[in-house]
Amino acid sequence: MPESQQKIMSQRFRSYLPIVVDIETAGFNANKDALLEMAVVILAMNNDGKLFIQSSHREHVIPFEGANLDPAALKFNGIDPYHPFRLAIDEKEALKKLFTPVREAVKAQQCTRAILVGHNPAFDIAFMNAAVERTKFKRNPFHPFSTFDTATLGGLAYGQTVLAKAAKAANIEWDNEQAHSALYDAEQTALLFCKIVNQWDSFAQQA
Repeated sequence: MPESQQKIMSQRFRSYLPIVVDIETAGFNANKDALLEMAVVILAMNNDGKLFIQSSHREHVIPFEGANLDPAALKFNGIDPYHPFRLAIDEKEALKKLFTPVREAVKAQQCTRAILVGHNPAFDIAFMNAAVERTKFKRNPFHPFSTFDTATLGGLAYGQTVLAKAAKAANIEWDNEQAHSALYDAEQTALLFCKIVNQWDSFAQQA
């Protein structure tokens, strides 16, 4: 990665690297309900200072022992937690597989830490932090509580706080059939975040 690109990203967000996260679960209680699917989308910056999606990663997760599975949540996201074709792995292994490329990106882009970007990210960071604590995972690359919220940014930029509506307002294609997949939602959120930041930076340069 060119040194100029590294320097730009490391300075853009107070040395934090924005990483988009989406999590699908079996309920709303981060300490009791199962984490079923997690995706991370790693962002980078080109030599013109524009954000873009560098890579995407997703893991299906086996419900932790004693986890609650809310039937209403499973109906909403369409996930069968024990379907053999999910190829799910346990939480600690999933965190390792997802956090490793995040740590590598933080280092490569000369940032100090990852910062979670999400649509209403309080939900995602709560489930992620609960899984980290539950598995005693030692190398969480994310800031423990700071986030960027595309619901807020979408409301500012397009007057829309629902992800699908904000994406459409931003002229980003949206497929309802793929929605509520962690990978799809994370990538659409990433596209929205990149577009808003890039537009803002263009306006700021013209001011």
